[in-house]
Formats: sequence, structure tokens, C-alpha cells
Amino acid sequence: MATVTLVTQGRTRRRTPPNHRLSRALPYLVPTLVLYGWFLVYPMLDAVRLSFFEWSGFRTDDPRWVGIDNYVRLFTQDAVFWTALRNSVVWVVLSLVIPTGIALLLALGLNRRMVGRNLMRAVFYIPAVFASITVAAMWRWIYNPTLGFVNQALAGVGLGDWAQSWLGDPRFALASIFVASIWQGVGFSMVLFLAGLQTVPAELMDAAKVDGASTWQRFRAVTVPALRPTTVVVVILTIINALKVFDLVVGMTGGGPAQSTQVLALWSYTQSFANHQFGMGGAVATVLLIVTLALVIPYMAWSMREEER
Repeated sequence: MATVTLVTQGRTRRRTPPNHRLSRALPYLVPTLVLYGWFLVYPMLDAVRLSFFEWSGFRTDDPRWVGIDNYVRLFTQDAVFWTALRNSVVWVVLSLVIPTGIALLLALGLNRRMVGRNLMRAVFYIPAVFASITVAAMWRWIYNPTLGFVNQALAGVGLGDWAQSWLGDPRFALASIFVASIWQGVGFSMVLFLAGLQTVPAELMDAAKVDGASTWQRFRAVTVPALRPTTVVVVILTIINALKVFDLVVGMTGGGPAQSTQVLALWSYTQSFANHQFGMGGAVATVLLIVTLALVIPYMAWSMREEER
């Protein structure tokens, strides 16, 4: 195989052709691709396949082809599905606004020189390390109607009348779980924004100060454009994590009360493993996949066009 010889400042350097580099990398890529395909791609495609069958999940019961009947039942007869879809969409919208905004503000504040800055960064990031089911158990105690911190704190400041069964009331249950997700997830986005802030050119900030730009003007004209690649990553991860939220809901309410906190990922699991309707569960999972792709792919395409401008 031919190689290209470059001469730079009296030194000879050989450039390896792209095909040769790929062949050298394949032995390392193949095991990873096999594992990725077997544990991620195959189950995803199999769920789509099962959505066209009726199957209880037992070996003694062979899958029966029903075509699009599962989707017809899903959209016309399954009221819980529409509740789960609405809750998932609401979760995505709130996740893009509240925790992402808080994470950006924290990153801007903790990017400045101050005493205890590294300690504060660690404090805000630690919840992201906890397993979601552990966070769910912690916040169930915090929301406990009689011994929980929230109601005890309200009683301690004279607002005992505001005490609620936060996870037992359909009006507050979903919002209560979302507060727990903010506590857990804001630290991860904060770290990504902090990493992005390190790429903001200091000379541009200094030049903007010399030109008399205000803090807001420097943020809008210098910081925001420099953070665009980081923002793309944060938004995409936020959308995906919001749509696949599962552990927190299972650990805190199990989808109740009265299915008020049901989400698509949990309803797919419930239909498959609790109701033994793997076809319906696959249909819900396929809808979840389509919704995810419908949100992520257009945003990625738009962000790539913005980068090219």
C-alpha cells in the first residue's frame, strides 16, 4: 500500500492513507461494535418487530402477527398512553428550561475566582453520581407526609397548612418527582457548561471590556457563541434523558397515583412485564423512539447548519 511522503523544514514525514488507518483501527472497533449492536441496536430493532405481534412473553405462547393493530389500540383505546405521552412531553420542555437554565447560571457563577469554588462545584455535582433509584428512595423520605423534611420544614416556619401528600396527590406528584430530577441532574449539565466556558477566548472578553460592553452584552456576544457546541450537547442529552426517565418514577410513585405520573418508558415496561402484552409494550417503545428521533435529529441538523454559517 502506497504512502505519501511529506517534506517539512528539512524533515521527511510519512502520511498514512485513510484506508490504512481504518484497517489498523478495525481490530479495536469490531469488539465494541459487536457489543453495541448486540446489547443496544438489536433490542431496539426487536422491540419494533414485536410491536407488530401479539405475545404474552411466555415460551409456550408463540407470537401472533397482528400488523398495526397494537398501534390502533394504542392511539384509540389506551387512555394511559396519552397521559404518559403528555407527561413525557411536559418533562422534556421543563427539563430544557429549568435544570438547563440553573446549570448555566451555576456554571457562570462557579467559573469565577472565589474561595471554596472547587468545593461548591463538587457539592453541586455529587447528586449526579448517585443511582436514580437511590435518589428516588431519598426523596420519598423527604416527601413523607408525616416525617418528611418538606412538611416538617413548612410546619417549622408556620406554614403547616401547606403540608401535602406530595407523592399521593395527582396535582403535585409529577412536579414533586421533577424537583428530585433537577436536584440530581443539574450538576452534570453544570460540569459540561463549565468545560465549555474554558473555551471562551480571554482576549475577546478583554477586548469587549475595553470597548465598554456591559456584562450582559459580553455574555450575549462572546460567551453564548462560544458555548454553542456545549449547548448542543447539553440539549441533546437533556432531551434523551428526559424521554427515557424511568427509575425516579418507578422508585417514587410507580406511575401513580391514578397513573398521573406515568411516562412512556415506564408504560412500555408495564405493558410488557406487568400486563404481559409485549406487542403493546413494543408499540409504546417504538413511539418513544420516534419521538426521540423527531426531536433530536432536527435539532442536530439545525445546529450543524448554524455551525457552517
